[in-house]
Amino acid sequence: MDSRAKTEITVQGIGASQGIAYGQIFVYLQSDVEVPSYQVEPEKRIDEVARFDRALVVTRQQISKIKNEVEKNIGPEEAAIFDAHLMVLEDEALIGETIREFNATGCNIETCFQKVSSRYVQAFSEIDDEYLRERAGDLRDVAQRVLQNLLGQAENALNRLVDQRIIVGRDISPSESATLDRSAALALVMDSGSRTSHAVIVARSMKIPSVVGVRNLTQRVRNGDWAIVDGYDGLVILNPSESTLFRYGKIQERKRSFEARLLEANRQPATTLDGVTVPLLANIEKAEEVAKVKSFSADGVGLYRTEFLFLSAARMPNEQEQFLAYKTVVEAMAPAPVIIRTLDLGGDKPLAGKSDLFPKETNPFMGFRAIRFCLEHVDIFKEQLRAILRASAYGQAKIMYPMISGNEELARANAVLAECRAELKAKGVPFDEKIEVGTMIEIPSAAATADLLAQECAFFSIGTNDLIQYMLAIDRVNDRIAHLYEPTHPAILRTLRGVVTEAHKRKISVSVCGEMAGDPVYAPLLLGLGIDSLSMSPAWLPSVKYLIREMTMADARKLAEEALAMGSAKEIYAKCDAFYRARVRMD
Repeated sequence: MDSRAKTEITVQGIGASQGIAYGQIFVYLQSDVEVPSYQVEPEKRIDEVARFDRALVVTRQQISKIKNEVEKNIGPEEAAIFDAHLMVLEDEALIGETIREFNATGCNIETCFQKVSSRYVQAFSEIDDEYLRERAGDLRDVAQRVLQNLLGQAENALNRLVDQRIIVGRDISPSESATLDRSAALALVMDSGSRTSHAVIVARSMKIPSVVGVRNLTQRVRNGDWAIVDGYDGLVILNPSESTLFRYGKIQERKRSFEARLLEANRQPATTLDGVTVPLLANIEKAEEVAKVKSFSADGVGLYRTEFLFLSAARMPNEQEQFLAYKTVVEAMAPAPVIIRTLDLGGDKPLAGKSDLFPKETNPFMGFRAIRFCLEHVDIFKEQLRAILRASAYGQAKIMYPMISGNEELARANAVLAECRAELKAKGVPFDEKIEVGTMIEIPSAAATADLLAQECAFFSIGTNDLIQYMLAIDRVNDRIAHLYEPTHPAILRTLRGVVTEAHKRKISVSVCGEMAGDPVYAPLLLGLGIDSLSMSPAWLPSVKYLIREMTMADARKLAEEALAMGSAKEIYAKCDAFYRARVRMD
């Protein structure tokens, strides 16, 4: 973009960390490490492996230092992000494959490590689950550091900005965001990324406004360009006019006042104006997040993703290790419920030290994963089920199966669970004998047979992310068709209403744990369709709770009925947005 051009341009992205900033842009173009390739003479191969070991040690020291600084300056929860980075350096599969590649080819260790780590990064990048897909950034960050240390290069850093700047980059790594100079970094803007990326989590903790998903903005701006970053609405306004600057000054004042009202509302129950209380729960992936769940006054944990425990470890955790992790969460949240989802692993999610369990698949998202994997590897499944059952003695744990496609799979899973119950009972190990068991509704076939599934479980949790993707045949990772991902598509609304109807006939509850649940524009629609509870990222709870307290359930039901009669996803969204704006006042 020509910096002399003064035309105001608005770029739409995704608001990832709330706040508004105005200032000059610094374009941060990280360059990939250029790795030379050459053959290592046989007599020098032992030394080459030793050089690799030294680079791993140095990298571990660097990351440990960053972790300690983050814990001191930001907090222990944000510091825990770097536990996953340290685990990468202990990953037997990654390190072992690198050594095997070196022994087989004789190429220098940098070339071998880059080849193997790139394969792992690619695998994580193709995962549909947004939380797990972002772990590709963690692995890429660690791999970059290892390569820099092998090549004797200085690490990239954003802690030496000469003046206050809005940082615009392609994809800023967690360790780079953690070393930001908070006094100089006005905002973060990234071409890629999502609201769940670790870099954004760190920025959010620092109260730095962030916008992600602006697609090639790094190629359209120059150092020194002036811009406004709106982390609320996901906007980057280049060359803002005087009227825009004035308007945003007023908006910022109103936003600060509104944030104070959000925090005040968050201390109150999520009760509508006509007296209906809605349970609002939190999605988590590790025990360290419990403190945040409590700080946002969640009514429990609606989705505990257990994959992180497996994917962040150097080896597969055993039953005792799993039990301790689940017990920590269940005990800390008691008497509130904790819904623990069993493993959603597959060919798209590399498992430490066990890559042989997952054959290479052309389409892993519809392949050997989740409950299919667990029913094939019953020993792994039973270890997890026993660990969850044991943890249930310390609070209100619930079990939830992922990716159930029909009644037969549910029956098989419940049969394995029955065996685990019997085994623990025979050994006199205590557990909650009335523990509730539910299933995710995220596959169209499960939604279509909800009446059958409802006979065999105690609750449903609708995973709208996958359900929408599978129903509309949309790959959200594919930028060319991602715009077709429409949560308000009439087919989706009719499906949700159908699932709720069948569940309520059997007197079982229905929750939504996908992204729709955490969006205050969609939340009233979901509740109007009959959804009983919503589960979301803890940080989204205040916005949803505020809106619930400003509406009546009768109005939400009317909104849903009107939406069901409409044929356009865009028109339905506009109606939901109008419902939201009529009740959320910024002044």
